[in-house]
Amino acid sequence: MNNKFTTIILTIILIALIIGGIILGGAIYNDFMGTGTDDEVYKIGNIATEEPVQKKSTETAANITQGISTGNIEKEETNLSSNQDNSISRYFYEQLAGNSKIIYDKLLENKNNLKQGNYKIELKNTFKDTLSQEDGKDQLGKDYQTAIEAFIHDNPELFYIDVNKMYLNIETTTKFLRTTNNVYISAANGGTYLSNEFPTTDQIVVAINQIETVKNNILNSLSGTDYEKIMKIHDYLIDNIEYDSSYQAVGSYNIYGALIGGKCVCEGYSKSLKYLANEAGIKCEIMQGTATNSTGQTESHAWNCAKIDGIWYEIDPTWDDPIIIGDGYKTSNIFKYKYFLKGTNSFEKDHTLAYQFSENGKSFEYPIISKRDY
Repeated sequence: MNNKFTTIILTIILIALIIGGIILGGAIYNDFMGTGTDDEVYKIGNIATEEPVQKKSTETAANITQGISTGNIEKEETNLSSNQDNSISRYFYEQLAGNSKIIYDKLLENKNNLKQGNYKIELKNTFKDTLSQEDGKDQLGKDYQTAIEAFIHDNPELFYIDVNKMYLNIETTTKFLRTTNNVYISAANGGTYLSNEFPTTDQIVVAINQIETVKNNILNSLSGTDYEKIMKIHDYLIDNIEYDSSYQAVGSYNIYGALIGGKCVCEGYSKSLKYLANEAGIKCEIMQGTATNSTGQTESHAWNCAKIDGIWYEIDPTWDDPIIIGDGYKTSNIFKYKYFLKGTNSFEKDHTLAYQFSENGKSFEYPIISKRDY
């Protein structure tokens, strides 16, 4: 009887050990193999986009008002900005640090691959220290936004990219008590981060070659001092661009609309001036904020600053562009240089800078501008 009872007790203990071993083993296996993955996606907010304001023409030149707006290829093609060196074209990059600089570098490294529209930029476990912190994912999301803002301001030739379609993905996996993160930049599943105006690589290649041809023709026509070069670029833009008061022209907000379509809003003017000036070896940056026109209306606006003879001055090619009024004749050339190479004493009368490119974004710095006009 005692032996039988002992056998039953031992059998129960053995069964319990087997079941416990299965449960424990399963837990260890799950932890080791990382069966659970925590995914988070960060999407950039609207960057440097402004609400369009209707452009107005009035009876007299003195009351001219200009509206503004708010963004491994197998084929062989010339590369935009081939003549830019880092000191000329990467002003906002120099204001980055840490994670933001790493992300910018990775975007720049894959700049040509972005033409595919769905290319996945791998950052893998680069940010493990940041992501190990309690608010690490949110912090990395902010660093990503800062990097994107600097990247698009430094590279106006990326007219075909819609950064609002780009996502920072953070995949977190735990294996045997060890957490790893897989970080990458991509489009939404099955989507693309190409703009709606340039949805295919073939279209992008054609557009790039068109812009390169125009750019080379302009550069080949330049000679003399930096002052003479920037003036010729300025004059080319306002002589060949019509302000897009419909806000519907292809490339209205970028260099394609300015240099190929001949129609754009203030972003197209300012991006093109930076692009061409940089290509000519002149430091030139995009500035943005608000401007108050002759009717007292304050509007979002974009313009430029350029470094001539070692000193920075401001330029507003949009507001220097004479408007066709009345019988179709343009206004006098005295208005053609009203906002050309001016100091802050002149510009601050009707232009106010905004240092953040997006809500709650990083406050960037601009060059120190001369108080006096050139």
